[in-house]
Amino acid sequence: MKQRIAELVAQAVEEAQRQGGLPAGPIPAIEVEHPQNTAHGDFATSLPLRLARAARMNPMSIAERLVPLVPADATFQRVWAAPPGFINFAVTRQWLQQQVETIIGDGDSYGAIRPDTPQRIQVEFVSVNPTGPIHVGHARGAVLGSGLASILEAAGHTVSREYYINDAGSQMNAFYRSLYVRYRQALGQEAQMPENGYMGSYMEDLARELVAEEGRRLLEMPEAEAVAAIGEIGLRKMLASIREDLARIGVEFDVWFREKSLFETGEYNLAMDLLRQKGYLSQRDNATWFTSTALGEDKDNVLVRTTGEPTYFASDVAYHHNKFIKRGFNRVINIWGADHQGHVSRMKAAVGAMGVEPSRLTILISQLVTLKRGEDVVRISKRTGDLITLRELVDEVGSDACRFFFLSRSPDSQMDFDLELAKAQSDANPVYYVQYAYARIAGIMRLAGERRLDYTQGDVALLTHEAEETLIKKMLLLPEMVAQIAESLEPHHLPVYALELATAFHWFYQQCRVVSSEPSDEAVTLARLKLVEGCRIVLARCLSLMGMSAPERM
Repeated sequence: MKQRIAELVAQAVEEAQRQGGLPAGPIPAIEVEHPQNTAHGDFATSLPLRLARAARMNPMSIAERLVPLVPADATFQRVWAAPPGFINFAVTRQWLQQQVETIIGDGDSYGAIRPDTPQRIQVEFVSVNPTGPIHVGHARGAVLGSGLASILEAAGHTVSREYYINDAGSQMNAFYRSLYVRYRQALGQEAQMPENGYMGSYMEDLARELVAEEGRRLLEMPEAEAVAAIGEIGLRKMLASIREDLARIGVEFDVWFREKSLFETGEYNLAMDLLRQKGYLSQRDNATWFTSTALGEDKDNVLVRTTGEPTYFASDVAYHHNKFIKRGFNRVINIWGADHQGHVSRMKAAVGAMGVEPSRLTILISQLVTLKRGEDVVRISKRTGDLITLRELVDEVGSDACRFFFLSRSPDSQMDFDLELAKAQSDANPVYYVQYAYARIAGIMRLAGERRLDYTQGDVALLTHEAEETLIKKMLLLPEMVAQIAESLEPHHLPVYALELATAFHWFYQQCRVVSSEPSDEAVTLARLKLVEGCRIVLARCLSLMGMSAPERM
């Protein structure tokens, strides 16, 4: 509808220019919004205010000249100018009522949109080094990435969800050696953990699994060979554990991309050669540098250390060469943790150096999470004394609460996750409040089935109560919400919308009796059942996009 109004207003401007009522010139982008005050209609544009300077006219005069030129449209009850220079639109009751039929007709596809230019988009998220279990901080990025990917698909794009496995470099070597030491210790041998070793209790659990599966076989190998063999087994087990933990909150990936493959396939060399050809590599102090200062960066960045070992940044450059140039994604979205904030600028510079428009790469930073029980901060696991894992969080509050709470805040803001609130069975808990709305709808439709009431025979023209119209208007916002999030990459708007939709439904339920036992009320009952079914579709769609369940009973 916003696009439709923008087209009508553009036609009015063109006609005003043709008639000489407005000077000729380009038309600014026409933005259409919902007025906060319902007395100002259902939609409004401030275009006259934006045209005023170029036209050298009073914005109210521009609005008054444009209104009569807006092409007639049966959708609108009224189109009028309002101070200081708005054009307001109010839809007809008939059009609004008919949208219930449209929603039911669309069914599970309601909210899906068709963009003018669908894109192939890669969303890379989580990508935690497979050296330990997923903890609460990683979980926020996991939910953000999976939720955003679902919304981008609803917006008509082709999306690939990807996990980048950092299986090369010093951290993995430290993990391999740490597990080798724990394996030896589990077999009663003396062994010293490396200085940069992984001390978590999960390493002891892994070592005991190795002993149960392999016995003493790995001790009979030369140490270097044993470390490599144990490392490969440990990596496989950690990845399996990570997959399992993420699946518990509905996070799955289309591609698990191994860092090692960049070197094994020659992708790393291709990326370095490309930077060299374009003049962005230099040799200084026995190291290879990316001369990012030539692209406006404050400093150059080391790609290959004096030891000849590539840096993590070098691997990232090769990885993005693979994303953009080899696999040809139109757009790449990386979701990184707060500790990667300083890497954003140089990564975009490297993409630009390879000949890719930097705006095609978006990097979202997921800030830290603080767990609380009421006012008390929870820092470590009671079971192990380590950081609280995703598995422990899901065991305590459930997957739905994890997803709703992690999605409900902008990723660039730090968040407090209240464990007690997430478990509360009350209206204070937004997860409970939204899902209870769905369960209440399901209960109404069960009752209708028991009474053999066929909502398909309902006449939407009978939906005239203020609470009914308010609910319909809220239901109609989902496609706009999908389009907005796909543009802004801010999925926290969806939980807010779901909460507002649930509030509108609960208010409707309080104001309007749905299933009446009076025969004289049957026509209104059927109309309201049709509205309830439409709301069920929209609310289910919201829950699905957020990766949450839609409970039939609570």
